[in-house]
Amino acid sequence: MQRPEIGARSSESRPASRPDPIGGDEAAADSGAAESPEGRGANGPLRVLHVETGRHRYGGARQVELLLTGLAERGLDNALVCEEASAIAEAAAELPVRVHALRRAAGPGLALHVWRLVRRERPDVVHIHSRRGADDFGALGARLAGARVVLSRRVDNRQPRWLVFFKHRLYDRVIAISKAIRRVLLADGVPRAKIACVRSAHAPPAEPASAPGAGLRAGHGIPADAPVIAMAAQMIARKGHRDLLDAMPAIRAAHPRAVAVLLGRGPLEDELRARVAAEGLDDAVAFAGFRADLSSLWSEIDLLVHPAHREGLGVALLEAAAAGVPIVAARAGGVPEVVLDGVNGRLVPPGDAAALAAAVNELIADPQPRRVLGETGRRVVAERFSVERMVAGNLRVYRAIAASSRAEP
Repeated sequence: MQRPEIGARSSESRPASRPDPIGGDEAAADSGAAESPEGRGANGPLRVLHVETGRHRYGGARQVELLLTGLAERGLDNALVCEEASAIAEAAAELPVRVHALRRAAGPGLALHVWRLVRRERPDVVHIHSRRGADDFGALGARLAGARVVLSRRVDNRQPRWLVFFKHRLYDRVIAISKAIRRVLLADGVPRAKIACVRSAHAPPAEPASAPGAGLRAGHGIPADAPVIAMAAQMIARKGHRDLLDAMPAIRAAHPRAVAVLLGRGPLEDELRARVAAEGLDDAVAFAGFRADLSSLWSEIDLLVHPAHREGLGVALLEAAAAGVPIVAARAGGVPEVVLDGVNGRLVPPGDAAALAAAVNELIADPQPRRVLGETGRRVVAERFSVERMVAGNLRVYRAIAASSRAEP
């Protein structure tokens, strides 16, 4: 794929469609009130400079890709700051956006780069999408250059109030991707009027999913009739991989052929592999690495587990539910906004390996409830997590900020 040229112009936008707005407080976020679809400022299309410093194509970066495409369809002018070697820099070659790729999009140098871009391009809004320095140095550079700044908050960890007091002065608005994150922000002292709640979205894959047996089972020697329990998450402590390994003996006692497939990579991988070997779980746990083609794998998966201790929302949950895969997850953060207990999955207490094993065993034992939960999951995602609603919610925030800027003397 051709690498995006720095400063390249975006392709011509398609005609705008009429979206359902979402944003503001929780009631407004789900109101569905009508609003003009045009993304226009005082002197033409709204101009937005996006900053995404993540290196990999995890959930947040995929959301930025969906947002850039949807905003261009509504007539916005988008530019993107990212790292040269990142997955989103490669994907940007196919996106309607001007790319400003940096060798290293982190540290104080990011502040200077963003300051220069804002002074040159004069965006109506700078939208910070990630951490790794973007939420402080990127926002600082934008603010020093006189720009309006929006931050997307995708994690539900608490922050010291002194840090919130200083850091959140950089942002005109904070977009929480779930109601759970919104509650955390309020508890940390972020003013209610500064927070908008705009959920993440799921887009159906452009290509149909592959037929059963294409890749996952064959690649790891898993028999066609063995129950497959998948976990798709970065291998970090808060995602709960250790809890799944704690649950595996009880799962295998009830279902000796069950296999847990771990999709993803991260700093805990070596520890998890060593534990699997030490406990003799090699035939019960498979490491499948990071897969960008998850949509082709869902048909081979009987159940998704997500025992996270903290979670902003969980893009993998959206993808699994949209594919009709039932879910067993910990009741943490924004997870209950995707996994409705007894409706499209089962919720268990975070850190409770026994409850996790019991819920998994119950669903493995009877395929009929799995089918019902899976079909309901498709409807939940279609109704609550459409790309149109996500794009319209972000646009509503931009327009409000742009309007307030024009109203100032």
